[in-house]
Amino acid sequence: MSHFVTVAELKELLTQPDVRVIDVRWRLDRPDGRGEYLEGHIPGAVYVPLDEELSTHGEPAEGRHPLPSTATLQAAARRWGVNDGDRVVTYDDAKGVSAARAWWLLRQAGVDVRVLDGGIRAWKAAGLEVSADDVVPEPGDVVLAEIGADAISIDEAAAFPASGVLLDVRAPERYRGETEPLDPVAGHVPGAHNLPTVLHFDADGRILDHDAVRATFASVGVTPGTPVAAYCGSGVTAAHTALIAAEVGIDAKVFPGSWSQWSNTPGRPVATGARP
Repeated sequence: MSHFVTVAELKELLTQPDVRVIDVRWRLDRPDGRGEYLEGHIPGAVYVPLDEELSTHGEPAEGRHPLPSTATLQAAARRWGVNDGDRVVTYDDAKGVSAARAWWLLRQAGVDVRVLDGGIRAWKAAGLEVSADDVVPEPGDVVLAEIGADAISIDEAAAFPASGVLLDVRAPERYRGETEPLDPVAGHVPGAHNLPTVLHFDADGRILDHDAVRATFASVGVTPGTPVAAYCGSGVTAAHTALIAAEVGIDAKVFPGSWSQWSNTPGRPVATGARP
């Protein structure tokens, strides 16, 4: 089964009573997407603040978006109106990057979750209606499984290149260490290969042909069966790479602390340049 749904499929799903839709609009330059949500969202969708419900807050050495506890995520999912057995569809307006964070967490928790291919832009482009209300559903009763099995620690990330492929999915200039707009040190984890997540989707945010995606992964040594882990700036974009990988039959872990944790941890080595 695909990890994505099309606009047409979601339109049909919305007629079912066990489907919940969540709006995860978030960007680095605009972390609070509630304003855009209230301007127009898929009918019935609940707004999800990524910084508050899909991550927690700690010391800089924990990274910018540490994993929430299972209890925090469960309380959030219940606020969204999710009941045991419900299906969840997540979307955003950032080509699936922030929606994938919800997919990654909920999938670990045992929820049937998929991402809207193309997001709210595809919904609007199809001429479908949007709503401007602030949806507050009846609280759900979902019980989530423990999350964290698909995450790796900073020490595991350091050791990963020795036994698999560690992917740095940030922009090439950040990987090479030429610029670093957010973190205290520029560069990448030694041994990591650069594979920007933007290579996997088109200008409208829709996933590319699966064979093309597999070829892109293969260009850095990733094929089905290869141990793979991904990191980015703070663990959000890396979840999108995990989503794309899963869609083409590749199981990828995520280093949620990512470069924000690595660069804020004294003593961690830093590589620069175009090579791992």
